[in-house]
Amino acid sequence: MGTDQGQTGANKFGRRGFNRRFLFGSAAAAIGVTSMSAAAPPPKAVTAAKGKVARAKNETRRMSLYIEKLDDGQMGYGLEKGKASIPGPLIELVEGDTLHIEVENTMDVAASLHVHGVDYEITSDGTRMNNSHIEPGEKRTYTWRTHKPGERADGTWREGSAGYWNYHDHVVGTDHGTGGIRNGLYGPLVVRREGDPLPDKTFTVVFNDMLTNNKKQAPDFEATVGERLEIVSITHSELYHTFHVHGHRWADNRTGILNGPDDPSRIIDTKICGPAESFGFQILAGEGVGAGAWMYHCHVQSHSDMGMAGHLLIAKEDGTIPGWDPDNPDHPHGAGAKKEQGGTDKASSDKATGGSSDDGGHAHMHH
Repeated sequence: MGTDQGQTGANKFGRRGFNRRFLFGSAAAAIGVTSMSAAAPPPKAVTAAKGKVARAKNETRRMSLYIEKLDDGQMGYGLEKGKASIPGPLIELVEGDTLHIEVENTMDVAASLHVHGVDYEITSDGTRMNNSHIEPGEKRTYTWRTHKPGERADGTWREGSAGYWNYHDHVVGTDHGTGGIRNGLYGPLVVRREGDPLPDKTFTVVFNDMLTNNKKQAPDFEATVGERLEIVSITHSELYHTFHVHGHRWADNRTGILNGPDDPSRIIDTKICGPAESFGFQILAGEGVGAGAWMYHCHVQSHSDMGMAGHLLIAKEDGTIPGWDPDNPDHPHGAGAKKEQGGTDKASSDKATGGSSDDGGHAHMHH
């Protein structure tokens, strides 16, 4: 999917591309994992989901990923040469899926791909310590596996892979990838449980020291009232941050959705996130509050004052956003500011769908 960046006019939405994403709507048996008891039923996904939900299809897939230097000197991952982005493409799996990723390092320094939250052998660790990195101009295949929850042979319970995770470089600059992460080599990974509700749009917000998605001014994201939105929050580098969004709340659990009337999960609208941590949640855009320019930001006051604040621009069905003036030159998110809309114009092959931009908005097309 190619890059398609445009500017909205007045209070109307235009069509806009999204970060490349890899959608796995299938499952494959995990290889070499701990023995599980067939008698133990897996935990249920969110109950009473009436929309589109994640399904496992017992498939193993392959994808290609490219590590590139960007025109501004930063670095990114991309699904095609010349189309790397910050953050990198959203990769989605369902518990049970296996993914083989052929990674080509097009840069003049060694780099790697290291992932959190899923299963992999030492050859897919992505570090120099075990020679699983990629020298300049070389390729390497990393294999990620996921598994469903269940009971081990010894009677203890093994967690599943479902969750909001992240991947990043572990080589550039230091053996811990400090230079790569600071320059943008990171991206989101979402592992779903079969039956989990699927979002209409996913927005990724990465707090990287005092930058958001490696930008001094946090990007805006666009949606329409009633759309199911998924927000993935990741923190990198040296500082702790608190993610807060105005007008919306979520359950402090795996999906952000209450699993029935007796779910004891705490309802929150702010959550702290430290370096290399990630979490996510789903909300309905404007539920109970309506359309508007709803701010999201780090709630460390000095951080938001210094640009770590953007908007969920939630429009009415007619495309208007009450009180929003995009032509106000005195507002940091006004005229000329980049905004991301949750839309896509086409799907390409069975590997990936959606468009591409460098702000962290991902469109979903569910089949």
